Amino acid sequence: MSLFLYLVRNSRWVLAVAVVASLVSGFGNAALIALINQALGASNTKLVELGWQFLIVGVAVLGTRTLSQTLFMQLGQRAKATLRMRTIRRIAEASYQHLEKQGAAKSLTVLTQDLDTIVMLFLALPALAMHGAVIAGCLAYLGYLSWQILLFAVLTIFIGSFGFHVANTKALFHLRGSRRREDDLVKHFRALFDGAKELKLHRERKNAFVTDTLETNVEAVRVQRTRGYILYAAAASWGSFILFAFIGITLFVLARMFPVSPHVMSGYAMIFLYMIMPIEGLLSAIPNISSAKVALERIEQVNADLPLEETLHQTPAKSFDSIVLDKVTHRYFREKENEVFTLGPIDLTFKPGELIYLIGGNGSGKTTLAKMLVGLYAPEGGQILLNGKPVDEAHRDIYRQHFSVVFNDFYLFDTLFGMKVDGLDRQAQSLLEHLQLDHKVTIRDGVFSTTNLSQGQRKRLALLVTYLEDRPFYVFDEWAADQDPTFKEVFYKQLLPELQAKGKTIVVITHDDRYYHLADRYIKLDYGQVAELGRGADLRVDHPNAIHPHAHAQSQGQAPAGTSAPLASA
Repeated sequence: MSLFLYLVRNSRWVLAVAVVASLVSGFGNAALIALINQALGASNTKLVELGWQFLIVGVAVLGTRTLSQTLFMQLGQRAKATLRMRTIRRIAEASYQHLEKQGAAKSLTVLTQDLDTIVMLFLALPALAMHGAVIAGCLAYLGYLSWQILLFAVLTIFIGSFGFHVANTKALFHLRGSRRREDDLVKHFRALFDGAKELKLHRERKNAFVTDTLETNVEAVRVQRTRGYILYAAAASWGSFILFAFIGITLFVLARMFPVSPHVMSGYAMIFLYMIMPIEGLLSAIPNISSAKVALERIEQVNADLPLEETLHQTPAKSFDSIVLDKVTHRYFREKENEVFTLGPIDLTFKPGELIYLIGGNGSGKTTLAKMLVGLYAPEGGQILLNGKPVDEAHRDIYRQHFSVVFNDFYLFDTLFGMKVDGLDRQAQSLLEHLQLDHKVTIRDGVFSTTNLSQGQRKRLALLVTYLEDRPFYVFDEWAADQDPTFKEVFYKQLLPELQAKGKTIVVITHDDRYYHLADRYIKLDYGQVAELGRGADLRVDHPNAIHPHAHAQSQGQAPAGTSAPLASA
């Protein structure tokens, strides 16, 4: 496997020392058996010499075993950290579309459970190498005593290996299946916490989710994992049966066919007895190898499913002259409607210092358009032009650095990562006061004291982060939806004009029709198409505190009866 070879290349000298130490320990164990067998028929003078040899070999065995275990433990943790960071960087550098498609469940299990499985393999490697060396050493000594018995041992090993391979293949199939099911379990476990409010408020829903979904999947994983380990146990039992059959045939059949001395017969007995534990240890470690194989396959698959974006490490410009969407399109499948939704083709131009409202009904494509505008989605058709030049894959990351966005489903970090601003804490504290959050949150060394706030307050904190980013283009996706009426007024009549006065371009996705007239211009989407374009002033509401008669139809993207332009009379 390429990942395993990658680990070997990055720690080849340590790994080589660890393997050699394990082999020396294993061969030393076999040498101890040979010394014991020689001592049984040795003279008193010879016993002294053999005793010193036994002491030296015993110390060497203990020393090399300790060394190999220590090195393999270090290698296991290093491998875990290396693979974890490799996968993290892969996730961080992958395109947003690939991340959205893959989802978090598989990556989370890879970053936790699968990596722990790799560590378990490294912890088992010293025993595997040592047991293998013990068996090889014992077979070599067996060949020294009788080449006929050695040939029979090789034949027995071949028969045992074939039977073990058959059982192991079937066990591996069930192990892979159970790991795939665990991806779904992780997703359901997250739903158990994320949907806790809804489950508590609806007993039948909770019982159905726990019984029909969670319990069913847990049971399926249990059954498949149990079948796999039962097959491993059967394979180990088969190996033990073959070993005992070999011992029985050798001692009670072959020894009669090939007469040997009592000294050689005692050597057989000691070797056979001493080989039982290493062989059983080797067989019991096979599940660790198989589990690690599955884990490595899953890690490689996650990395393969997240191709790296082509990125040029250039410093983005602090401003732009124009951003043009030239006949851009994007398609995606909507599961709820069971249909493919098409956004576009769309032609739009954005200039510095504009305040633009993006309006339309739910599901009209506003957020999708915003994601394409800011470079999270690559257009499937058409192109985006920055200052007259097409934005290709290599320049997409540079293009994205022009934007600061608060999406409706935003994530709020508790630290101002990547902010290299003089007097950062002071500026952030001033903004906290401006956003009426200073009584809830403080900031020290770029870290918020808390993010455990209401959704509206968290959005204000996210807005603070965008202010500090100081990008030339701002996008706010339903930002005011969770604000109280007073702070909505502040957002539309103070905060947005302040940004515009600094020369920022601002796109606001909103349903707040009473503020539409404040925009320089508006863009209305309807089923993925630009339905209307115009000046915000044309959408002025005569009485701001009154409910517009067509407001509901407009918010749903529906045209009121008898009108061809839904917002023309607003």
